[in-house]
Amino acid sequence: MPAVDTAAATDRLMKFLAVPGITGEEAKIAKEITAALKAAGVPAKNVRHDDANARIPLPTQTGNLIATLPGVGPQKDAEPILFMTHMDTVPLCAGAKPKLAGNRIVNEATTALGGDNRSGCAVLVTLAAELISRKLPHPPIVFLFTVREESGLFGARHLNPADLGPVSMAFNFDGRSAGDVIVGAVGADRWEVDILGKASHAGVAPERGISSTMILALALAEVRAGGWWGKVVKDGREGTSNVGVVGDANGKSAGDATNVVTDFVHVKGESRSHDMKFVKEITAAYKAAFTNAANAVVDHEGKPGKVKFTPRRDYHPFRIKDSAPVVKRAEAAVKAIGRTPNVRVANGGLDANWMVKHGIPTVTFGAGQNDIHTVKEWVDLPEFHAGCELALALATGT
Repeated sequence: MPAVDTAAATDRLMKFLAVPGITGEEAKIAKEITAALKAAGVPAKNVRHDDANARIPLPTQTGNLIATLPGVGPQKDAEPILFMTHMDTVPLCAGAKPKLAGNRIVNEATTALGGDNRSGCAVLVTLAAELISRKLPHPPIVFLFTVREESGLFGARHLNPADLGPVSMAFNFDGRSAGDVIVGAVGADRWEVDILGKASHAGVAPERGISSTMILALALAEVRAGGWWGKVVKDGREGTSNVGVVGDANGKSAGDATNVVTDFVHVKGESRSHDMKFVKEITAAYKAAFTNAANAVVDHEGKPGKVKFTPRRDYHPFRIKDSAPVVKRAEAAVKAIGRTPNVRVANGGLDANWMVKHGIPTVTFGAGQNDIHTVKEWVDLPEFHAGCELALALATGT
């Protein structure tokens, strides 16, 4: 099969990278992708948004973008195949200015670039353009561009699978290497803690206060001493944990002044593992530590502090069997573009976590992302082009 039109693919990617669309604010990039799909030949009636944003518990400008192509040739009546990616970028990408530099796309601005995941968006639109312009035989295709992946996989989580139709398998483009065949990923809890203390003058009567800051410190010390901090290994099981945010209820600094005993601290953290039972154990260890610490910090009357610990299931772990049709098709496509499949699992969450939970086996590949979520981010164009060729091989089965 001839190679894809790499010049056109690169042009699409450059355009997408220049359009703002941080997580939750995807309306502009959704409009750009919609225009690109129509320009590629996808009928306007086949492009729509779902209403996932009405179910997402955070302000979200638009729902997931869904487009369809009818099957062509011998496979026209086969079960549809889903190709997916996410539209949003991390907030650090706001103001990106993409620039071609040899075999790379770099950034002229002091921001992240947004290759995560505008590279995936360009792969999917290029796939549509190649299938249509070359009249290639393929099964029915569904394209899914999700929202709010970066802030918690919300678009995929709140997707109604019925909106996709009877898809038999899915291929997600979100990563670095087109040779990676990601068939599994960790599960995770996210949790929040409100630490309730009592204010008092830190110089005149510190004993009358209950320091929320000290409760935080004691809780983290207990977690670390118990081996539940960072990389967690217990009886052959592995996971990770982290405290990522410490502040007040509005995201500002906890406490008001150095001469006031801190009466409130808000904490956000996470627990991860490929074993969901172990995720629960890690989360439980944090809850116990915060509870113990609150009971240990008392005022002059012996009254302790209080904590409100609120866990939330962020996403479920999964591992697709090597014998599954989606994995077999993935491996064959990687080989078809001259690469060796690197079948592996990921230690980060993916939209695939929720797609598998929805009952759609989903394999994830890369398409040139590098140094994501940093101001050094760049896109490897040869790897991006390989991702486009891979998508075409996946769609046509050749």
